[in-house]
Amino acid sequence: MATGLFKWLLLAALNVTHPFFVCVTEVNHNAQEKTLEITCRIFTDDFEKVLTQKHKKAVHIAGERPDATLDQKISGYIKEHLSFKADDRDVAYTYLGFEKEEDVVYCFLQVSNIASVKKIESVNSMLHDLNENQINIMHVTVGGKRKSTKLDFPQTDASFEF
Repeated sequence: MATGLFKWLLLAALNVTHPFFVCVTEVNHNAQEKTLEITCRIFTDDFEKVLTQKHKKAVHIAGERPDATLDQKISGYIKEHLSFKADDRDVAYTYLGFEKEEDVVYCFLQVSNIASVKKIESVNSMLHDLNENQINIMHVTVGGKRKSTKLDFPQTDASFEF
């Protein structure tokens, strides 16, 4: 009996990488630079899984020699799953790159020519194609005021007014 329980617990422990599925997106309006500075924080293992699934080839973000096309894969995925409007206008962002720190990937994006903003809207379906338990948290800061929301799968739309 005890041996059977031990095997079941061991099997359950091996199938769990982390207990929750979350991506955090931070948007900061930099009035001096007239930009929206965007950072997405994504668990490395989840991001590798979804990129591998999309490209039908193993994608490794953590490693000594990342794939030469890794930035294109990351940028392409983000552009498919994250969009913004500023004051009811679609805005295009530039992918600036990524950094890996421990078990998290930080992706950096920027929208130029945003002198002021009163309303930011977003469609965020990051990792929805990987897990139905996905939670996307968004923090938006404009003029020193920070507003946040939590998007539980399948919810994708967020709006922030300042």
